[in-house]
Amino acid sequence: MEVQGTIKVIQDTEAVSDKFQKRLLVIETAEKYPQQLPIEFVQDAVSKLDNLAEGEEVTVHINLRGREYNGRYYSSIQGWKVEGTETEKPPF
Repeated sequence: MEVQGTIKVIQDTEAVSDKFQKRLLVIETAEKYPQQLPIEFVQDAVSKLDNLAEGEEVTVHINLRGREYNGRYYSSIQGWKVEGTETEKPPF
């Protein structure tokens, strides 16, 4: 799946443990009723956010994740690829 929007927030990488890291990207969709979607990038995918900037238009390829814990259900959006104007430029 993919979702398009404008980058609102790019958080710093968070080291959850010695072997696990994550980073949050929030985009705002361009619909009649815009949605602000938090998209989590994990492990090696966190580096895909390095050359992006707030305000940039992007397409994010995502997977929807769901799980049960103690009788409650949770969902999350996990990104694995980002396409935008900055990601297509060669590194400096």
